[in-house]
Amino acid sequence: MKKLRNAFMLAGGLAVALFATSARGQARADALGWKLGAQAWTFNHFTLAEALDKMDSCGIQYVEAYPGQVIGGGIEGKFDYHMSPDKQEQVKGLFKKKHKVLMAFGVVVPGSEAEWRMLFDFANRMGIQSITSEPQPQYLDLISSLCDKYNIRLAIHDHPKPSPYWHPDSVLKAIQGRSKLMGACADIGHWVRSGLDPIACIKQLNGRIVSLHFKDLNDKSMDSHDVVWGNGVCQIPQVLETLKEQKFKGLFSAEYEHNWDFNVPEVKESAKFWKQMVSNL
Repeated sequence: MKKLRNAFMLAGGLAVALFATSARGQARADALGWKLGAQAWTFNHFTLAEALDKMDSCGIQYVEAYPGQVIGGGIEGKFDYHMSPDKQEQVKGLFKKKHKVLMAFGVVVPGSEAEWRMLFDFANRMGIQSITSEPQPQYLDLISSLCDKYNIRLAIHDHPKPSPYWHPDSVLKAIQGRSKLMGACADIGHWVRSGLDPIACIKQLNGRIVSLHFKDLNDKSMDSHDVVWGNGVCQIPQVLETLKEQKFKGLFSAEYEHNWDFNVPEVKESAKFWKQMVSNL
């Protein structure tokens, strides 16, 4: 009986310690202006409603939605900027019910001026703060004006080469002379897949990073896959330190593209690692 009581006390002590670490990490993140979210693509084998529940079990509050995910939760259709106003209100109700905050949307690439205007109007009505995209060059001036009109940020995403935005040089060229609300969605894993150093890329984009697609990879090859943060080659502690030095404020979207049907424990461990690292910054 004494051994059992001691085991319960130890378990209780560990739970308290983990809670305290998480609380310190959250408090430090708040002070830095950092928000830990998840790209719903992490759970693309499930409905949006199910994805929100999975994020909740990982201790993640903020959401980056992607176009085309089945909504679920009793709501017909898919999440997209073409949703009717009534459907948009239903989806906003879903986020409220699940106690989640929709902050970003992408990767989305409209193919006409009319579609870009529709996208920004949708983002404005949904309360989305940033749009993640890989925009075609002919729309950059329009996007710049829409960012300023709606006070919504545009984050240019870096899929691996030969994507047009695989290197920070191309992102900086695209935003040069345009709205200060335009910048980068720093996908640190894709930089590694392209043979780039994420620390050097972040330094090159100093002050122009809007958000991050956050991941850690098992190796530096194009065929690499996600691992729990801190166990791979993406230099997570140094990335966080560099962002702190730059006074970055914004969203870290966990994007875990591995073990698709059973990745909740890995995302949860990654979130815990992030909070531990942040608590010591």
